[in-house]
Amino acid sequence: MRESPFNSVASVGNDALTRRRLILGFGAVLLEAAMTPLAHAQSTVGSAAEVVPYSLSLLPEGIRSRFVTNVNGLRMHVLEAGFEAKNRPCVVLLHGFPEIAYSWRKVMLPIAAAGFRVIAPDRRGYGRTSGWDVRYDDDIGPFSILNQVRDVLALVSAFGYRSVAAVIGHDQGSPQAAWCSLVRPDVFRSVVMMSSPFAGPPTLPFNTADATTLANKAANSAADSIFDELAKLDPPRKYYRKYYATREANDNMWHAPQGLHNFLRAYYHMKSADWKQNAPFPLKARTASEWAKLPRYYMMDLNKGMAETVAPEMPSTAAIAACKWLPEDELRVYSSEYERTGFQGGLDAYRIGWSDRYNAEFQMFSGRTIDVPSLFIGGKSDWGVYQTPGDFERMQQTACTQMLGAHLVEGAGHWVQQEQPEKVSKLLVEFLQDKARGPKQS
Repeated sequence: MRESPFNSVASVGNDALTRRRLILGFGAVLLEAAMTPLAHAQSTVGSAAEVVPYSLSLLPEGIRSRFVTNVNGLRMHVLEAGFEAKNRPCVVLLHGFPEIAYSWRKVMLPIAAAGFRVIAPDRRGYGRTSGWDVRYDDDIGPFSILNQVRDVLALVSAFGYRSVAAVIGHDQGSPQAAWCSLVRPDVFRSVVMMSSPFAGPPTLPFNTADATTLANKAANSAADSIFDELAKLDPPRKYYRKYYATREANDNMWHAPQGLHNFLRAYYHMKSADWKQNAPFPLKARTASEWAKLPRYYMMDLNKGMAETVAPEMPSTAAIAACKWLPEDELRVYSSEYERTGFQGGLDAYRIGWSDRYNAEFQMFSGRTIDVPSLFIGGKSDWGVYQTPGDFERMQQTACTQMLGAHLVEGAGHWVQQEQPEKVSKLLVEFLQDKARGPKQS
């Protein structure tokens, strides 16, 4: 399909006086492209006028920061590469938690060099994207998976695409990418899931017409009892996703006793291959005794918040200096953003996962599979691959009918595209070129 000529934006020079360039684009969507200095001042998320694009100095040459407005009610901050040439097939990258679009900085240029236009947004609830509520008591409905699929659909439409070559998601962005390809395979022609396997839509109760009400209630009760069993372990434990749905989670991390920057350093370290205790293996079943084998950042002590959980694993000054995949100046980009916004936007997506109201929406797709070409990439040191027993296998065997590979990358933990960007870029480009490019846009 033809990409709208109104969506092109000329390269912005390094003139420090150039503050903003506005172009009225496709479908009366206002696209802003501006390369102004990074603002570290504290501000509210809703004050969109106070938030400016990244400084050129923060990004690799060839990646630009811009805003796209009227995206399903959002003013969305986007990083973009491969924008110089017209009519390129598009690839969309969806980050996870606690990340932002910046987490894709190391793989965007290799994908663009392979002939693609690469778009990486700050997802709803994150970073410099605005137009979403931030308080715990606000409506979480906009953070439902299906509405976030609508976010991505509106974004690619704003850029003038009727379909994209691939949608690629990491961590929390992985199920969002999976649902994009399941709900709209005509738009999202292939999918890559990273770190978090997708086991398919939930099933509807089957062949229960003659079952007793008591038996049905017993089955439902057994499904929820694992959290009570975790609390009875020695020491008592709790599941991090349950914790992330609580009122206190945001404040615990946002105002961590060790400071937010140090909290993120310890959190990133503990879930990476640098933390040598990460030696994952498949769990036998979804039981409290098996879940107890997961590290504390997944199965937390009952009386601790996440800030207290990761604090003992804060790397030494020497280890921080030796961390090439996330040096201090790059981590400061994350901590500066989260100091301004807090974590509630990202946490709201976890809260949705415990809502019967929104989970019921998924049952409309019971029995559906992902039928476009698909790929999975995880880190060999990432427990996230196995945290839900059986999901990694179900993804490959039943959820995806064209699963072309499941790769566990050596030397990477949970942050696979940041820890091993060369290996991940190679896997992504090979997949895109061989299976996902599709017909060239004209």
